Amino acid sequence: MRIGCVKEIKNNEYRVGMTPDNVKGYKAAGHEVYIERDAGAGSGFRTEEYAAAGAVIMETAKEVWDTVEMMIKVKEPLEEEYEYFHKDLILYTYLHLAADRKLMEAMLKAGVKGVAYETLIERDGSIPLLAPMSQIAGRLSLQEGAKYLEKPFGGSGVLLSGVPGTPKADVVILGAGSVGTNACKIAVGMGANVTVLDINLARLSYLDDIFGARIQTLMSTDAAIENAVSHADLVIGAVLIPGKAAPKLIKKEYLKNMRPGSVIVDVAVDQGGCCETTKVTYHDKPTFAVDGVVHYCVGNMPGAVPRTSTIALTNATLRYGLEIAANGLEAACRKNDVFYSAINTYNGAITCKNVADSFELECKDIKALIS
Repeated sequence: MRIGCVKEIKNNEYRVGMTPDNVKGYKAAGHEVYIERDAGAGSGFRTEEYAAAGAVIMETAKEVWDTVEMMIKVKEPLEEEYEYFHKDLILYTYLHLAADRKLMEAMLKAGVKGVAYETLIERDGSIPLLAPMSQIAGRLSLQEGAKYLEKPFGGSGVLLSGVPGTPKADVVILGAGSVGTNACKIAVGMGANVTVLDINLARLSYLDDIFGARIQTLMSTDAAIENAVSHADLVIGAVLIPGKAAPKLIKKEYLKNMRPGSVIVDVAVDQGGCCETTKVTYHDKPTFAVDGVVHYCVGNMPGAVPRTSTIALTNATLRYGLEIAANGLEAACRKNDVFYSAINTYNGAITCKNVADSFELECKDIKALIS
């Protein structure tokens, strides 16, 4: 199969979909690999390394898109890339279509086979291609939240850990999945008072077993969330429904009762955000304030640490990418039915129920389409 990777063009996105080691893996399996010049520069991978690994280096993104059968990326394509779509192209990347109707419509019109990292669900219920970025985003959420609590950045001037004789910061985490667990780990390590809310009692029990008396776990209800955020210095939005728009857990009216200079880090922003006042921001201007509450809503948080993020992501995506390349998408699904969950669009049809439900559109049965 002809496989490609281009430079990410999203604002301040430095990750790359393939490393030189990935190129070696695909080449060893007999595939052709095409890389746009400087595609990996932001993550510290030189073009010469890709060439040495066996990739064909191309000067423009258009050349790569026009050549390949499968495109491997990190972030969803932007509007200026839609013109490169072509029928039967396998697009293997994060898509987050529930938050991007224009992209969904462009993929449907072109007949792109959209394989989304964030909806590939293994038999044990895990989401292996989302997990590494969730881990990084969860840990970064505390790092960024701590920074924007500083007064020069608009925060209230609270140190998460406090010092002897002063109160610690109150951190509230909405969601006890991978993002929430990693955020909790860092928050506890930094010495904050931590409260975690979730609707899944099993997840809360799990965190309670790990962290014990160092955290407070609460069943997530509207009343519990409103009360918790009113006392919080830092709120981490860490909810996820794979492929579906995030529920709006933090209502706009809650902000009026929050502490001036408190911070919300909405990690769910890729899926539309879990706060009613969320809007996508970028690393060059990451925050805005509503009712005195600082919002950090960067849609590609792990892009701030691209070397770590790229290696972590491609460690996970390579295995599945090799299966698709070896068999073709349809045969890969028949051999490993896990792939069905990852296909969001196929030959002009929406095939992910959560994406279809987000727009009240019809969802086609991918198994029936492929068979």
